[in-house]
Amino acid sequence: MFAVYVESFSSDDPLSGLVLGERPEPDVPEGWTTITVKAASLNHHDLFSLRGVGLKQEQLPMILGTDAAGLDEDGNEVVVHGVISDPSWTGDETFDPRRSLLSERYQGSMAERVAVPRRNVVPKPASLSFAEAACLPTAWLTAYRMLFTRGELRPGETVLVQGAGGGVATAAIVLGRAAGLRVLVTSRDEGKRAKALEIGAHEAFESGARLPEKVDAVIETVGKATWSHSVRSLRPGGRIITSGTTSGPNLDDAELTRTFFLQLSVIGSTMGTRDELAALTRFLDSTGARPLIDRTVPLEDAREGFAAMVGGDVFGKIVFTR
Repeated sequence: MFAVYVESFSSDDPLSGLVLGERPEPDVPEGWTTITVKAASLNHHDLFSLRGVGLKQEQLPMILGTDAAGLDEDGNEVVVHGVISDPSWTGDETFDPRRSLLSERYQGSMAERVAVPRRNVVPKPASLSFAEAACLPTAWLTAYRMLFTRGELRPGETVLVQGAGGGVATAAIVLGRAAGLRVLVTSRDEGKRAKALEIGAHEAFESGARLPEKVDAVIETVGKATWSHSVRSLRPGGRIITSGTTSGPNLDDAELTRTFFLQLSVIGSTMGTRDELAALTRFLDSTGARPLIDRTVPLEDAREGFAAMVGGDVFGKIVFTR
């Protein structure tokens, strides 16, 4: 079957190890099923894999991709949940110390077919296209959990989304606005600030700019470049929900004095559960909110999408279609 996979690692030139070609059909262990992929979305996780983060040489070649939407073995339209927990695990699978993602221990979703545990399949609402549904399992699920599960944000509260443009950030803007939050955003790019306003942000500011009001919570995926601004933007008792460090994890100033004096909360969040993914699909179905897609690209031309993400000229999700 045709697939997009990593054959070798390079931290300086990640695309050098990217291969588009034929791979064997997926193995299907007991309790698993095969999904015919109609759409798969690109995440920073896939670039990390090309750089050798989270993978070992002996695991190669590895098909990339954590997200997919397609048809199950009975022809039902479904979304794939990419977090693979231990078969014996019960409860929130993001807390399973043995959890993994598709494209880590198991071959990923950027292929004609992907094998997943049966419990990792969620019905796709008819109102969502395959391309839209393929955006959900990583970036949109991460944003959903950050806002509503870990952040416990409620209608009427104010949230700051740092770094408008990325998949999680754009998801947080759309979801936050649909849920009745007041949404502020930052970006270094004037065009991205304008697009953020178009998709639902109430106000947009340059990165690091002083805000006209203190916020209840910050959605933080950038890390070093925005951390101090995030802390300083919070009201007393506010919280930062963090799920990434795209600018690096090593802080120049952790702002610990301000954190304890203002009784701020720093909350980590990772991916989301199958039940949260199902809740997210229902949320989109009932509100009419939709994932923002930067571009759709045929799977056979996936290198184009990877190059766009490396270049940083992206607003929303890149989706590969079949």
